[in-house]
Amino acid sequence: MRRISAVLWLVAALALGSVASSHAAPPTVVPSPGYDARLQESRAARSVPAFEPFTPAPKPIAPRRAKRSRHSR
Repeated sequence: MRRISAVLWLVAALALGSVASSHAAPPTVVPSPGYDARLQESRAARSVPAFEPFTPAPKPIAPRRAKRSRHSR
């Protein structure tokens, strides 16, 4: 009886260990300190800060057409 319970405990421990390791995040999901540092540097080097509103360039004004005079007929 002790031998069967020892085997069952062993199987349960192995099953629990395999389930616990399957929940670990792969290395691509875990945040990388080097990537975060490069990302912050690139954001700091940006010429236009993200919080300032963007103002587009004014549209060019079309040249005015000359009025026709009545006497040109």
